[in-house]
Amino acid sequence: MISGIVKNGRATVNVIFRLSNQPDFTIEFVIDTGFTEFLALPPEAVSLLGFPFVYDMYATLADNSSVILPVHQATIIWNGEEREVNVLATGKRPLLGTALLNENELVIQFTEDGLVIIDKL
Repeated sequence: MISGIVKNGRATVNVIFRLSNQPDFTIEFVIDTGFTEFLALPPEAVSLLGFPFVYDMYATLADNSSVILPVHQATIIWNGEEREVNVLATGKRPLLGTALLNENELVIQFTEDGLVIIDKL
């Protein structure tokens, strides 16, 4: 089970990242059910963390415009297990998409400091 809280009207959870030869660390992500990929991080963060580039992908944004986004790979700890996921280098805020929520239940108490729970089905 993964838990988080609602902050400023946004459901948030911490995601644990694993880099080679470094201690694990966490980044707080906003859950975005309109985002169908795994994770998005600002390009500066992806570069700083040194996530390896995998490919460029075409993406359609909420305003229906199309862009090409670089996709990188990262290792995270998800529900207690190590997992390789794609990270899109885009935006200004860390986003967690529905690809990570697949086969999970998401429960959000939509009130400030409300509980956010992601649990395996």
